[in-house]
Amino acid sequence: MANGNGTGPAAGSSFCTAMRILPRIRREAMYAVYAFCRAVDDVADSDEPFVDRIRELESWQAGVDALFNGNAPERLSALVAPVRTFELQRRDFDAIIDGMMMDASGNLRAPDWALLDLYCDRVASAVGRLSVRIFGLDNTHGDALAHHLGRALQLTNILRDLDEDAALSRLYLPKEALVEAGIGHFEPKSVLSNPKLGEACARVAERATIYFSEADRIMADCPRALVRAPRMMAAAYLSILDKLLARGWSPPREPVHADRVRLVGALLRYGLI
Repeated sequence: MANGNGTGPAAGSSFCTAMRILPRIRREAMYAVYAFCRAVDDVADSDEPFVDRIRELESWQAGVDALFNGNAPERLSALVAPVRTFELQRRDFDAIIDGMMMDASGNLRAPDWALLDLYCDRVASAVGRLSVRIFGLDNTHGDALAHHLGRALQLTNILRDLDEDAALSRLYLPKEALVEAGIGHFEPKSVLSNPKLGEACARVAERATIYFSEADRIMADCPRALVRAPRMMAAAYLSILDKLLARGWSPPREPVHADRVRLVGALLRYGLI
């Protein structure tokens, strides 16, 4: 359900593995949603001037309007059937674009917890709300799962991509966590070189762990067949979080990827192979 610090499910092997286990119609719907997420994320992360990025995101917003008014543009045509078949909600597509607007603005630096939570809801949990409808979960369990697992994945993304984001002058670590750790300045590269960085990251990791636990509790109450894909995503990202905690936060920070052994273990545990 969450890429870099943009939107959408995990990029690369984790996402592909999780989606391959879905029936074809659900898998193709997920690929269509992911393509949309990837496209708007690329706009937000582009090197184009701010005004051009905002204009392009507004164009995507107009495309969503047209999609739900029965006149989808070509670049959103793959979403026509999923929207109809799985009753995907316009507000979730709108939320994703709003999240990309937050990124494109360049002002999301050391947000407070409340603003960070709004960002996570838009770029991750909104994607989750689309995903759980495709998976076939009921609204009550599905929305709750999207809320918790989306935030868990996105907070893990933030911890994983600290250096990548700093290179873009971004810092998603919450202001309160930085201040509590004794870091009173918020210039990204300076924060990342601060010896107290680990204390701030530990607070984010703790919150991510709580979200993972709640997501696991929700999935335990759902039909096993309907939570296979989110189980895979959770397993992949938990392995990333565990590796980050084991690696620590002092430079140089080696890149961390999902543990393939853990992924295979999840496949076996949940009867996916």
